[in-house]
Amino acid sequence: MSKILYIDMDSVLVNFQSGIERLELEERIAYKDDLDDVPGIFALMDPVEDAIESYHNLAGRFDTYVLSTAPWNNPSAWSDKLHWVKKHLGAPAHKRLILTHHKNLNIGDYLIDDRLANGAGFFTGEHIRFATEQYPDWKSVMIYLNGKEH
Repeated sequence: MSKILYIDMDSVLVNFQSGIERLELEERIAYKDDLDDVPGIFALMDPVEDAIESYHNLAGRFDTYVLSTAPWNNPSAWSDKLHWVKKHLGAPAHKRLILTHHKNLNIGDYLIDDRLANGAGFFTGEHIRFATEQYPDWKSVMIYLNGKEH
């Protein structure tokens, strides 16, 4: 049986900063403390370097899901994240997007996430902490996961 892998979106698959850079100055000022609440911001974001290729590689070897949180005060974030997954990840991600504020309720073998928030710190499988010294980028994550048996 294939091992279950969850991958976070923000700052793991999706370059959040690329969306911020595309905002108008007025939006940056109006939402300065809550940039993830800007309507449409998630539709503006580019993939993280090597994220798409890594996702496709992993989706061929693991039972892979996109596990993300969407801000409550930005209703467009929920649909924007779905559209982003369809556009950038295509068929392997079809109906494999899970939006939750309680990532720990998902059962699996691995979670690739850059934070401990929204239950990620309580995930019962192995938390591969992205953008850290141990796993600074997708290349390091792929080297690690390529060494794992599935």
